[in-house]
Amino acid sequence: MNSIVTRFAPSPTGHLHIGGARTALFNWLFARHHGGKFILRIENTDLQRSTQEYTKSILVAMEWLGLDWDEGPYYQTDRIDIYRSYAKKLYDTGWAYYCECSPEEVERMRQEAHAAGLKPKYNGKCRDKGLGPGPNRVLRFRCPQSGITVLNDLIKGSIEFDNSELDDLVLIRSDGMPTYNFSVVVDDLTMKISHVIRGDDHINNTPRQILIYQALGETLPKFAHVPMILGPDKKRLSKRHGATSVIAYKEMGYLPEALVNYLARLGWSYGDQEIFTKEELVQKFTIENISKSSSIFDMEKLRWLNGYYIREKKSAEELLPLLMPFLEKRGYPPKDDSYLIKAIATLQPRCSTLDEMADAIRFYMTDEFEYDEKGTKKFFKPEIKPIFEEVIKTVASMEHFDEKELEDFFRNLSESTGIKLRLIAQPIRIALTGKTASPGLFEIMNILGKDEVIKRLQKAHKLFLN
Repeated sequence: MNSIVTRFAPSPTGHLHIGGARTALFNWLFARHHGGKFILRIENTDLQRSTQEYTKSILVAMEWLGLDWDEGPYYQTDRIDIYRSYAKKLYDTGWAYYCECSPEEVERMRQEAHAAGLKPKYNGKCRDKGLGPGPNRVLRFRCPQSGITVLNDLIKGSIEFDNSELDDLVLIRSDGMPTYNFSVVVDDLTMKISHVIRGDDHINNTPRQILIYQALGETLPKFAHVPMILGPDKKRLSKRHGATSVIAYKEMGYLPEALVNYLARLGWSYGDQEIFTKEELVQKFTIENISKSSSIFDMEKLRWLNGYYIREKKSAEELLPLLMPFLEKRGYPPKDDSYLIKAIATLQPRCSTLDEMADAIRFYMTDEFEYDEKGTKKFFKPEIKPIFEEVIKTVASMEHFDEKELEDFFRNLSESTGIKLRLIAQPIRIALTGKTASPGLFEIMNILGKDEVIKRLQKAHKLFLN
């Protein structure tokens, strides 16, 4: 295969969303698979809606996902002279003409055509006027009025478009800025893009872009239009289905590796394999394995996958720096790294996101927590008082405060009193964590340390057994 060059070209009119991230990922994987080049381009010619804040957000999201680029980011607003030179070439060769019709006139033309049962479009009023550039004039493409334009799509197959239904689209607006369909062709052409992989909402733009390539006498890139991502209700994914921006998933405590794995499988498959490292994705990714049908975004599946990565793919040491911003956000008092690593290890099997883990770790960070009301009523019975006091007394006297010694003591206490171990352990668990469910009790006690355990047991004794 010839030199592969792909690109991702977001508009900075919002945060990078899930659909855009998957498009970026597919382009990145295809380029990496073939040892090619991946270019990042910011399409910011919509001056009213494009912002520096969104540009920065997109770059941060790309970096967080690990989608590094070989060239760029290029900004369209820095390339205006290039677009104008190509516009002049089309004008000089008769493929473009100036139009003085106002937006209101053009809208009337479209409404009249629609009322007559025709395709609503510009009627070509200025097509043969021979106008030159001037105030309030736009440059339009002279679209062929007959014939067929064929899109040979690598995913969708062959799609035909009747040229008579296409508009004489605007190439350069009256303010001198290029339109999307023109600038994207010039960009892809000058950046030597070999494959345009994008969402299938762009299919209707493609015949216009093909015609501009042909008018310029240039070779077409290969097009691959990826089916849309849908919500559970089979409608296009939107905010009503939950968070759609990549940054939102970062803030909810998802791992970039898990999100990349999930996005890759959203419309692409490799047999029955579900879990992929990024290296495996690069090795196995092909356009041929992209589905022709839309994908359903399943939040629960993403949560499961993220939990799998937390449990199976990350050590507690690796999770610590990722968890720290979530701990700081909650204002927990600082703890030693070694202490936190032990605490994290006990929570890995129980948490699906870093945000969830930051809530679950509270009892390790502070004794300021609420006690489970049902649990205290159920387990802090009068008959447990002497047992509770025996636990406090024995723990205080232990020389070797470790999991084995604690477990031996509790089992012996259960046997000597005839009280089930669970009925002894549960009030102790509530005293230490506030909850009736937690990591292993002896593990928790060992991590908290003798002094903290005694302090919490005494506090609970005073609250519930006096």
